[in-house]
Amino acid sequence: MADDDSKTVEGAPQVENTCAGCGLPAKMACPHCVKIKASEPQDFSTDYGVAYYCAQDCFKKHWKTHKAQHKPWAAAVEIATPLPGGNERMPSCFDNYQGWTGSLRPWARPAVDDTRARLLRLPASVQKPDYAGSGQPYSEILDKRNRTAKVYTPEQIQGIRKACKIGREVLDAAGRAVKVGVTTAEIDRVTYEATVSRGAYPSPLNYYNFPCAVCTSVNEVICHGIPDLRPLRDGDVVNVDVSVFYQGYHGDLNETFVVGQCSPQNVGLVETAFRCLEAGAALIRPGTMYRDIGSNIERVAKKRGCQVVKTYCGHGIGELFHTAPNVPHYSKNKAVGVMKAGHIFTIEPMINLGGWRDRTWPDDWTAVTADGSKSAQFEHTFLVTEDGYEILTMRDGEPRMAWDLTKQQR
Repeated sequence: MADDDSKTVEGAPQVENTCAGCGLPAKMACPHCVKIKASEPQDFSTDYGVAYYCAQDCFKKHWKTHKAQHKPWAAAVEIATPLPGGNERMPSCFDNYQGWTGSLRPWARPAVDDTRARLLRLPASVQKPDYAGSGQPYSEILDKRNRTAKVYTPEQIQGIRKACKIGREVLDAAGRAVKVGVTTAEIDRVTYEATVSRGAYPSPLNYYNFPCAVCTSVNEVICHGIPDLRPLRDGDVVNVDVSVFYQGYHGDLNETFVVGQCSPQNVGLVETAFRCLEAGAALIRPGTMYRDIGSNIERVAKKRGCQVVKTYCGHGIGELFHTAPNVPHYSKNKAVGVMKAGHIFTIEPMINLGGWRDRTWPDDWTAVTADGSKSAQFEHTFLVTEDGYEILTMRDGEPRMAWDLTKQQR
């Protein structure tokens, strides 16, 4: 696209404008701007206008800087353009995509509350992680080669415990919003507001440019689903994955909910995911090798006719969103390390009704089952204690896990 020449475009106003490059009078419109502007609904106004240039050379000279404007503008326009039948236009990265594995399709995302707007709305008192502005977690990137789990001090543990408590409250608020007819974008809004009202930052927001405050993974989506305007339907299963950053520490947890009248098979899948997390947690104590957790989890999954996803794993958490140790959920893995008192990490097995393999949609986030089967997941943040473990993300009054379907039905 950098080779495209500016020209006088049919349909563009033929009046003098100021050159976006040098400030001289200009009549030559950027053709990409004109194309996007032409597709903008009359009742929808973006912050971007058509750029004009005085000459081809000036256009080419400033193209690299100018073209960055097109992507956010185009995204805003496509979000606002309805398709026949009341659906919305899918993000442009899905144009001509034929790799669907199940019946789910991405819907449009709300244009009125994008990442930039949410960052600007954050109160000054909310401490932000290093990626909030840039989208790049530099401290985490520098930590990539570290394979040793951090032993946290009592003071640090107290800070992480507080973040996890807030995360628990936020997930409960988001879970209450789950019901037939509610969009995952609305769940995202509830998550953002519940997090910020508690003085915390929603950890997913702008993490490697993730656009939302929460991950919502519906049906065949395994993880990292991006909230959109699709209403939840009777029989859906939806995972809500909440993470918060509070006063320098992250907490992370998720649950899968059954929406409306769900089939016994889907309810069984959700319970299996819970039982798998329960089985992994049963091994937590000083001296346990991290690689052993996966064997316990996979044994439960296979006994119930399900498979464990191998691409994604649990992780250390605290000062960083993701750090050592890695905690795979399948047997015969090569995880490094032995648990010690003061280690903090997540276990979050992703369990499929069909095969274990996954694919990623063109948005580079949404992971789906390769065979289109449904998937479910549960996650907690755990602290290794001197004689076992503490679930930092457990509800008050529930020191240990216990399956209760009524808490997952919506």
